Amino acid sequence: MMSLNIQYITDWYQQHKEQKLFGRRVTFDMIRPLLKKLPTLFRVDQIGESFDKVPIHKVSIGTGNTHILFWSQMHGNESTGTKVLFDLFQLFINPGKNQVLIDKILNNCTLIFIPLLNPDGAEAYTRKNAQGIDLNRDAVALEAPESRVLNTILKQVKPKFCFNLHDQRTIFSVGEQNLPATISFLAPSEDKARTITGGRILTMSVIAAMNTVLKKIISNQIGRYTDEFYPTATGDNFQKAGYNTILIEAGHCKDDYDREEVRKYNFIALLAGLEYIAEGIFKNHKSYFDIPNNEKKYLDRIYNNVYLKDINKKVDIGIVFKEELLDSNIIFKPSIVHVNILADYNANSYIDMKGKTFTNKETFQEMIEN
Repeated sequence: MMSLNIQYITDWYQQHKEQKLFGRRVTFDMIRPLLKKLPTLFRVDQIGESFDKVPIHKVSIGTGNTHILFWSQMHGNESTGTKVLFDLFQLFINPGKNQVLIDKILNNCTLIFIPLLNPDGAEAYTRKNAQGIDLNRDAVALEAPESRVLNTILKQVKPKFCFNLHDQRTIFSVGEQNLPATISFLAPSEDKARTITGGRILTMSVIAAMNTVLKKIISNQIGRYTDEFYPTATGDNFQKAGYNTILIEAGHCKDDYDREEVRKYNFIALLAGLEYIAEGIFKNHKSYFDIPNNEKKYLDRIYNNVYLKDINKKVDIGIVFKEELLDSNIIFKPSIVHVNILADYNANSYIDMKGKTFTNKETFQEMIEN
């Protein structure tokens, strides 16, 4: 019987989440002191090094027979999952009114976390590692040391479930109103035919349980990521090997460019999934297919009623922000991606230009950059 109380969790979260981590960039230097301060309730071990010889750690807790493996920042510029894992650590230390929930999870499960798999990418704020390898496409070749670390732990732990934590771009939308895809889930495919195997059914049932809880608070902002099979991808290969893998993509909430609001929803989703796994009754996987597919109909900004002389008409101009690291800060630079009538798109913000004239889209780009 599910004991997760959304109000208790939300109240706890506002007071006790890991305050030392904030914003889009999380590096090893930021988490190192937090790892050192974890109490003996946790088992903390260095399990390898990155290409640039930065330590990679795992954190373990729990005594149950069901092993669950989590990893975050496989892509160095996707840090929401890392923040969420340290929020979970705080909950295990000080559960407050959530003690029954935490006891259920830790008595039935053993949890193994790799909080930051790609520290070199995190430092440079890039998707790839220091070799220029996308770790999420290195599950077969295992060219990167970070990929080999993950693969070694997988074989040692032999988890029944894995949680692969990512961030997705603002462009993803869900539903008829094209609201932002704040959280997206995926039960990865095991083959090109996208066969619904027994392992995928288990994975789908966990996602369906997380969705049931999460839609009580963000019902129209939960999406389903494409299940196209990628032969070299981590989740697809782990799923094929019998390690049921749940992909969570943290997306956008309105004005949430630090990804702090979505951090909370990701946290609640993980707890719901963990309780469901701890109870060990896997059913109702079919509601996974009720989660709408992601579309690409959301933008950071839309400028309405822009007159461009070179095409002699008024248009809407759609903008996405490109993230750049500058002096340890993340800068969001606007870039034009659409010049059209964008009535079927939604955006974080709108600006009515009231017919203001520009020579072409290049002069408009110059204006928004200055």
